[in-house]
Amino acid sequence: MIALAVIAIAGVLYRVLRFESFPVASHREPAAPTVVLLDGSFGARFAGEMIAERESFFAHNVVLRAEPNNLDFVATVVRERAIGVTSGQKFLLAAWGGAPVTAFAASLLDTSIAIFTLEASGLRRPADLIDKRLGYRRGSEGEVIFDAMMAQLRLPRSRIVKLPDRDNFDALSSGEVDAIIAPVDREPAPSEPGYVRLNVIKPQDYGIHVPGLVYFASSDLVRDRPSAIMQVLTGVIKGWRFVYGDYTHSVPVLVRFDPERLKPERIKFELERQRELVLPADGRIADYDERRWRTLRDVLLFAKLGEQQFPLTQLVTYQFLRDVYRQPIDRIAPGVTTGR
Repeated sequence: MIALAVIAIAGVLYRVLRFESFPVASHREPAAPTVVLLDGSFGARFAGEMIAERESFFAHNVVLRAEPNNLDFVATVVRERAIGVTSGQKFLLAAWGGAPVTAFAASLLDTSIAIFTLEASGLRRPADLIDKRLGYRRGSEGEVIFDAMMAQLRLPRSRIVKLPDRDNFDALSSGEVDAIIAPVDREPAPSEPGYVRLNVIKPQDYGIHVPGLVYFASSDLVRDRPSAIMQVLTGVIKGWRFVYGDYTHSVPVLVRFDPERLKPERIKFELERQRELVLPADGRIADYDERRWRTLRDVLLFAKLGEQQFPLTQLVTYQFLRDVYRQPIDRIAPGVTTGR
């Protein structure tokens, strides 16, 4: 009898311990928010991210925020363990300076910088700019790319009269300068007051191909939450497809971000100006290649803006792009990813 009692007690203890080890019900902790920061104001150049947020192509825990006046943008991304969108030049210089960041895709696959002249001036090629007045912004991406283009073409940069802070279309139309360096989305539209016909000289036409706007993240986020990177990348690809799929649907959504500042016709015009940078005829949305990064590295070294502290292989990854394009984008639901 004593033996049977011992066995019964042991059985009860076993069942108690077993159920304590495996709780009947538990609640999942909510996913940590993924912050996506834009280096600038809401507008056409960030249309893919804006649409992804409004059309629920992002998971519910993704927070989109514009940072138009942040002079230390890359450091903010690192501090918040976030995802950022900025120029390839700003990213690479910050990474060389020791910022722990990793680039994983691009929104503008090539630079949006161009040189504008009045059509009536007859200035249509880089060689035509010799001995002419050029409006630019000192230390900007535009100045660096322009100098690299002229050097590659073996044209004498010393014979260009550079006028700082004259990189606006008013200075061009008034005759203060003969040419300006500016992003293509700043070009005046034909419907706007004071419009004049322009010539556009694009660095890409002369062999200068560098990443435009790139997606990057703090290295901690890339290491610890690769599925968050995949989810955001999938969302922005869907967002850009939606943007250019039908303006009658996408433009009103974009305008609602800031109706006082964003006007439908202007948004459409800017989207068209950057279309080939987002949707290349021979490439995929968000994709980039090593050749563009090597060119950007060489351009920055030529301009003596920094020193290469780390090889590109430590700063740029292509794995997320490979993974996300292994399956049809449309089949990936928000928040559902395979990770790396």
